[in-house]
Amino acid sequence: MSELGLGVGTNVTSLDKAARLELLHRVGIALTAEKNRDRLVEMILLEAKQLCNADGGTLYIRTDEDTLRFAIMRTDSLSIALGGTTGREIELPEIPLYDAETKAKNLRNVATAAALLRRSINIPDAYDAEGFDFSGTKQFDERNAYRSRSFLTIPLYNTESRVIAVLQLLNARDAAGKVVPFSDEVERIVQALASQAGIALDNQMLLDGQRKLLESFIKLIAAAIDAKSPYTGGHCERVPVLTEMLAESLCRADTGPFKSFRLTEEEWYELRIAAWLHDCGKVTTPVHVMDKATKLETISDRIDTVRARFEVLRRDAELRALKRQLAGEPAEAAQATLGAELAQLDEELAFLERANTGGEFLAPELKARIREIGARRLRQGEREVPLLSDDELENLCISRGTLTEAERLIINGHMVQTIQMLEALPFPRNLARVPEYAGGHHEKMDGGGYPRGIYAGDMSVPARIMAIADVFEALTADDRPYKRAKRLSEAMSIMGYMKQDNHLDPELFDHFVRSQTYLRYAESYLDPGLIDAVDEAALLAITPRPFELPPEEARVQRKREFLPEYRARPKP
Repeated sequence: MSELGLGVGTNVTSLDKAARLELLHRVGIALTAEKNRDRLVEMILLEAKQLCNADGGTLYIRTDEDTLRFAIMRTDSLSIALGGTTGREIELPEIPLYDAETKAKNLRNVATAAALLRRSINIPDAYDAEGFDFSGTKQFDERNAYRSRSFLTIPLYNTESRVIAVLQLLNARDAAGKVVPFSDEVERIVQALASQAGIALDNQMLLDGQRKLLESFIKLIAAAIDAKSPYTGGHCERVPVLTEMLAESLCRADTGPFKSFRLTEEEWYELRIAAWLHDCGKVTTPVHVMDKATKLETISDRIDTVRARFEVLRRDAELRALKRQLAGEPAEAAQATLGAELAQLDEELAFLERANTGGEFLAPELKARIREIGARRLRQGEREVPLLSDDELENLCISRGTLTEAERLIINGHMVQTIQMLEALPFPRNLARVPEYAGGHHEKMDGGGYPRGIYAGDMSVPARIMAIADVFEALTADDRPYKRAKRLSEAMSIMGYMKQDNHLDPELFDHFVRSQTYLRYAESYLDPGLIDAVDEAALLAITPRPFELPPEEARVQRKREFLPEYRARPKP
């Protein structure tokens, strides 16, 4: 049955003029309302078939290479249904409009002829038709015990009067089911349908083209961000993959807190765009901060400068030893003292080199030793200066990782920039939540995240999905300068602590575990050596610590503005 209520056997000739107009009106509304291209081409063909009670039909799309590509094919009596929404591809070659060598028009094929001549072609019987090559049709008939007889081929135009598709109907049938030629009246009514269908199809093709351009541009930005740093080469590409994997598993859930979670086609597209743009603000993050592999690294690693200063200290020690010998000190005593001084300098330099690499935690006594070493005096020209500057001391005394608090704010500030960039874009209504989805993946359930400190329940499920995807990818990535990739069990254990501390949505994390989305991702994207057994029961048994939500007014305020430290964050 047609969506518009026509049944098999209903012929347009049995309808009066008013009914035909009403039918075309309803078809036009249906065509303009359809947003999916596959469903649209299917609707065009099926409604055209129903209008004239045709046994079969084909819709061809004109390509940029001037060929006709099979988009959908139907033959009822042979149970042939290919293309469109069937998921079954049409494995037939595209038909060229012009000869590849001579560039002559291909007028032997009735579909290409209709496109090139820009007119409908009505053939009562293909076996008696002159001027067209139906040899392929006859071979098909012979193989399938079929008889192709009447053909109606109509070009579809866009608003610029360019042929963009060709509709071909096969074997019209009368009320008794007998194959008959397509009447002039049927041809006119199908032409009217084709006129509306051409505009609808062109609009859909333009929208598809805009979507592809937008997606390509977004992926270009993501690739540029990844290329900006050799240490985050695949992050912007992998996070969308994991985001979609987790969202898909939620959509399949039929029990639990997410059993009603579903995404429409437009919502899927919105989430996909947000995932690709989730780190777009990193385009403003200085490379020397983003790629800071050691504590003293800026454009270059300043540990080399520190080594050079130690060479000066060694030189000074050697000069002092020579002066002592010249003053009468025995050579052996002078050399022994020198040896002890040089050994101490070597040990202190080695200690600073180890401290420079960063790590999980730097104890207070180690920080005190760094300051003690940094207080050594070094002669530069006519004056003495400390071995380490205040900035170098601050960096070497970083407790965890390689970033100072100011640099951490610069790194975290990419979220501010991401949100500001995305909120400045005039997203259409179906993409209006992209800034919220993309800008929330560093927020935490207890309001301790950034850049707004949003609380649980004030973030959408897609934003919370992206938070889990971002954390898991970061923990398991093997391209970071400041840490090694975690084994699967280590990464999940850390995320378990984050569940306990209300950093991640506990229900969503539990689903991440139960659905084994983490494992499916790991099997595709992690080094096999990093994949080990995960104690899922232990992770699911973790209970989040209770925390108190502030009044709703305070929570709403947080959604409106950035935290104070990000409103006045250091400039990159």
